Amino acid sequence: MSVSVQITYLDPELPALSYAQPGDAGLDLHARERLALAPGERALVPTGIALALPEGYAGFVHPRSGLAARHGISMVNAPGTIDAGYRGEVLVNLINLDPRETFVIERADRIAQLIVQQVAHVTLVPSSSLPDSVRGHTGHGASGGFAGHERPAASPLQSKSIR
Repeated sequence: MSVSVQITYLDPELPALSYAQPGDAGLDLHARERLALAPGERALVPTGIALALPEGYAGFVHPRSGLAARHGISMVNAPGTIDAGYRGEVLVNLINLDPRETFVIERADRIAQLIVQQVAHVTLVPSSSLPDSVRGHTGHGASGGFAGHERPAASPLQSKSIR
């Protein structure tokens, strides 16, 4: 499926928004300026583009897995959401999670990925009770996920420290 999205290049010297490989889900977003992120520091990084997403679509900005794995660079609000009505410059809220090393982002570096998806606009229907489901009220790790080994649930009074 393909959808047309209008784009304005606010900095025409940056690489054009594109997919790195055929079949990729995300378009590469590039840094408009050079900056250094000290350990624990975050910054809104401009990308040099503005979009006009059609009604019924939203853009979701995701971190780059290579930056996260190799340098501890992620996003504070991953994924960031671009609503169809937003017309300003796309900014990426990066954070340096490395405890020791400052990371330098160079102008034109690939810093995030933009995924455009169709989204449903919901109509909320007030209800005094919800229908039953297999999952019910469980959540937040209730299904396990530790290599097939169930761990006893912590009591609400137990310490959160790792033992």
